[in-house]
Amino acid sequence: MLKRILIANRGEIALRVIRACRSLGVETVAVFSEADADSPHLNEADDRVCIGPPKSAESYLNMEALVQAAEQHDCCAIHPGYGFLAENALFAELCEQAKMSFIGPPASAIRAMGDKATARETMRAAGLPVIPGSRGTLPNMNAGLALARESGFPVLLKATAGGGGKGMRRVDREAEFAEKFRQASIEAAKAFNNPGLYLEKYIVDGRHIEFQVMADAFGEVVYLGERECSAQRRHQKLVEESPSPVMTPDLRRELGEHLRVALRDAGYRNAGTVEFFRDRSGQIYFMEVNARLQVEHPVTEMVTGHDLVAEQVRIAANEPLPYGQDEIALEGHAIECRINAEDPFEDFRPSPGVVTEFAPPKEIPGVKVRVDSHVQPGYRIPIYYDSLIAKLIVWGPTRDAAREGMIQALEGFIVEGVKTTIPAHLKIMRNPDFAAGNYDTGFVERLLG
Repeated sequence: MLKRILIANRGEIALRVIRACRSLGVETVAVFSEADADSPHLNEADDRVCIGPPKSAESYLNMEALVQAAEQHDCCAIHPGYGFLAENALFAELCEQAKMSFIGPPASAIRAMGDKATARETMRAAGLPVIPGSRGTLPNMNAGLALARESGFPVLLKATAGGGGKGMRRVDREAEFAEKFRQASIEAAKAFNNPGLYLEKYIVDGRHIEFQVMADAFGEVVYLGERECSAQRRHQKLVEESPSPVMTPDLRRELGEHLRVALRDAGYRNAGTVEFFRDRSGQIYFMEVNARLQVEHPVTEMVTGHDLVAEQVRIAANEPLPYGQDEIALEGHAIECRINAEDPFEDFRPSPGVVTEFAPPKEIPGVKVRVDSHVQPGYRIPIYYDSLIAKLIVWGPTRDAAREGMIQALEGFIVEGVKTTIPAHLKIMRNPDFAAGNYDTGFVERLLG
């Protein structure tokens, strides 16, 4: 087992990794920017080190400083969490060059799967249907426009190195293509240091479904069911659940087995998420691979009983997966609400400031409640990073039980001092279409505006 690891991230996910490592007897070093010097999660690490000024580019994205900090604090591995450098192949290589384990896929797999255009071609070759679009990165705007005319509008421009909605633009008319291409390319360059874009046919009002996969260094690849992530606003997920209300056991098995073969052939290792889009007819298309841990991984943990972060660490320590595919079983239903410091009544405007009261819900009869958060009363939310302050996860024996339990949990979640998205989540949970599992990626926009 690894002795000491550096966590190259902040906030909720950093605390999540710290606790998983503690369960394994692994020491942790937490990094922080000057803006995060008082973050409560630092108190749970074995050691801490300031990594730079508040801006991400000068701290959490400073690869050389992170590797140097790991070396100076006798770390043998680095966990990138999600976001920041989690899908950066160069960072993975720098860790390897420093003789440290990168707790994630190898650089070669990140390049093959983390590059969205390349991943499409890999999955196409494995027999999975892909959304109609470009074969690889678009060489220029004119090539993209020609393909958009051929495919028919609307289309979606997406950053080939991206994720989280960055570098993404929906284009409904030819007249707006050039400007949207320019915007997406500039945003992609700023967010990922790569302006490359690819194009997909935009499927109106489809469903976003993703598979969780884990792979070890010995050729074992497993899928741990799927998550429904269709409750989105402007391509940002608000609610996730597992299993998907529209997935059948046969289709789960068919897609999962294709993925096992494709990822094994690609030499994939550690955690990953494979995203699909389901159209109105029920046809499912491959979209992309997120070569990292996902924000919404707790719903998978709740229905499978497996600690995915601890398993990431074990795989990085060159241990085999402790189970095979036939040992994976889904039990009950789990729903996650991302609690953001945003004002849902003011177009979800960020609401940074001091949290004067933070009282998560506790026990609710008939369900299990889990809160992943680094926030405590008195914590000041920085203006420099994303607005996620907590993930509220509720497991129930049925979907209805989980949803009803989530309503009670949201009603009992007290946060004062800043605005949060809790009122929006309550509106979603109480909506008859959501209750029936009858919703798509346009649902939240129609409901909340």
